[in-house]
Amino acid sequence: MYQPRRASRSEFVPIRNLRYHVRTWGEPRAGRPPLVMVHGWMDVAASYQFVVDAFAQDRHIVAPDWRGYGLTELPHTDNYWFADYLADLEFLLDHYSPDAPVDLVGHSMGGNIAMLYAGSRPERIRSLVNLEGFGMPATRPSQAPGRYAKWIEQLKAYHRGQLDLKSYDSADGVAQRLIKTNKRLTADKAAWLARHWAQPDAAGRWRILGDPAHKIINANLFRVDEVLEIYKAIRAPVLAVEASDDSLGQWWQGRFTLAEYHERLKAVSDLRLGHIPDAGHMLHHDQPEQLAHLIEAFLPP
Repeated sequence: MYQPRRASRSEFVPIRNLRYHVRTWGEPRAGRPPLVMVHGWMDVAASYQFVVDAFAQDRHIVAPDWRGYGLTELPHTDNYWFADYLADLEFLLDHYSPDAPVDLVGHSMGGNIAMLYAGSRPERIRSLVNLEGFGMPATRPSQAPGRYAKWIEQLKAYHRGQLDLKSYDSADGVAQRLIKTNKRLTADKAAWLARHWAQPDAAGRWRILGDPAHKIINANLFRVDEVLEIYKAIRAPVLAVEASDDSLGQWWQGRFTLAEYHERLKAVSDLRLGHIPDAGHMLHHDQPEQLAHLIEAFLPP
């Protein structure tokens, strides 16, 4: 099994009536803000371990399990609203860096959150690294009736138990599931991740540490015009990192393309692009050393 080079600590922080689990590495240092790393959909904070181990420098790193994921307390809800993640991040920064802007890294959904937060609260971010946080396909107002109808139907399916996540006989079963999803993930890393990505229940079945309600679509349409205004408000330098595999092409089959994403990024005033070869969407698992070097070269000292 993979052996971490840098040990993490688990902390529990009260955030908006929830007991938030936060994984930290290193120690706070005067005059240097923490590096905050936020994970993506159906992932956990421990997912960044391989990148943290690959950093050349020691640093105070803060990585939360988002609401409804990992060891963070489940909210009393049957669906999730994107704005809540932005507010949770604000409260998290109030706890760990109340008086200074932070460096922020976000992957996938976490990258989307990081971009929206950085434009909404620009004074709180010193620099931003967006790892394949592409956003969503553009929508039209005419889609609203069907969108709300689908959201309601999925809520009903959730309450009928039809959106539950698959369970596994063992941690090895979880590891095999991770490898099946990502062919580049090595067996030692999969075995380590499985024990952070899932836990055994009372019956001994290993269950993913993610609320099935995350599978319910957002009720609101994705408004590109709003997103572009938020991107324009970002003051921090942004490094947008992509993997060599075209995840957007695989997911959306032409409905949303890398060219459209790049066009949106033109709204960011201080933008650099990064590329990780031989990597898929989980680039922090596939090429942690390359990614760590790219992040450290971008971040200010």
